[in-house]
Amino acid sequence: MDILNITIKLVVGFISLFLVTRLLGKTQIKQITPFDFVSAMVMGELFGNIIYDREVNVFYAVYATALWGVLIMGTDYIAQRFLKTRSFLEGNPDVIIRNGIIDQKVMKKNMLDINTLLEMLRQKDVFTVGDVEYAILEASGTLSVLRKSEAQGVRRADLELPARPVNLATAIIIDGELLWQDLENTGLNVKDLQEEIKKKGYKDVKDIFYAEWMEGRGLLLQGYMD
Repeated sequence: MDILNITIKLVVGFISLFLVTRLLGKTQIKQITPFDFVSAMVMGELFGNIIYDREVNVFYAVYATALWGVLIMGTDYIAQRFLKTRSFLEGNPDVIIRNGIIDQKVMKKNMLDINTLLEMLRQKDVFTVGDVEYAILEASGTLSVLRKSEAQGVRRADLELPARPVNLATAIIIDGELLWQDLENTGLNVKDLQEEIKKKGYKDVKDIFYAEWMEGRGLLLQGYMD
């Protein structure tokens, strides 16, 4: 009897979730907002409890799914119908890199650290902050990147130019802390680094929010709240 009860609930739940998903639209997973993600988690937890609770009738599974679907569709309708509610319900994009400078206030607001930002840039095939003019953290949590004009140039193959070595930028200072192993890998020493820091108008490593070294380009650094 328990197996039959669970089977009926699973089948009904599957059909109900399928219908609600179809009604909610075709938003891609990577485009969902944090609220959409939490909603999906709540729905999964709700159904898990309904399926394995003997006291809960299959009717409640259908009712819970339908009610949750109505609430989600109602929220989406309000966001689409009333512009002033959209930022509150769906969130706003934030410019996290502006004119090549990382906005540390925006990073703190979104609880984002420099390592995560660098990872998101690499996922966009950007391996140095020096190539970025603007980077926008979308409401969905994805990153949109506009490269600097010199980093958007035509391919060397288009001009029939010979290939040249490609170098990878190495982060050597993050959040005021020197990454010793990475510094050694670049071939720099602490004395040279300190001189470069002073040339940029800073006193010490602790004054630097982020710094990277790239062969052929040299040192790129940004102090706190630049």
